[in-house]
Amino acid sequence: MGRAIIGGKAYVVGDNIDTDQIIPAQYLSLVPTIREEYERLGSYALSGLPVERYPQRLTEAGRVPCPYRVIIAGRNFGCGSSREHAPIALGAAGIRVVIAESFARIFFRNCLATGELYPIQSSYRLNDGFETGDVVEVDLRSTTLRGANSSCGYPLTPLGEAEKVVAAGGLFHYARRMGLVRERSEAS
Repeated sequence: MGRAIIGGKAYVVGDNIDTDQIIPAQYLSLVPTIREEYERLGSYALSGLPVERYPQRLTEAGRVPCPYRVIIAGRNFGCGSSREHAPIALGAAGIRVVIAESFARIFFRNCLATGELYPIQSSYRLNDGFETGDVVEVDLRSTTLRGANSSCGYPLTPLGEAEKVVAAGGLFHYARRMGLVRERSEAS
């Protein structure tokens, strides 16, 4: 398993953050397997959010990693298209966890497939209780979120076996580690 506690500044967003807001379509030509392009992808993460509603940007002048490690969102995070670039862009920006009331199923699956970040659900509307820049701590083992200045924690929905998939670096790496996929022999 990866690191059990992930802490740092939170970036807070509302409901229905779609994949166009997470990574606008004009950046989909960037190839995540090329290191420089992966970093550029991260520099555009959440650049599709309306500036009037989100004046504090996730990344400053295209700098990665961003100062945030956790996104706290409302309902239906990652809705829209099936673009795998969305969780990859957030991971490339330095985000490690997205906590939301609910996720679009395809975004959730893409988080697992890529291993870029932990998509964790909460039955609480946490985005109303936190502000961008608040320091938080996510404990993956006890599945709780705490604010830095709070002794109480908010329970989160455990990821179960899916946590191991993300910790392994994605579905392919997990399958290989579990012996479900074998390396091709040189003779093949």
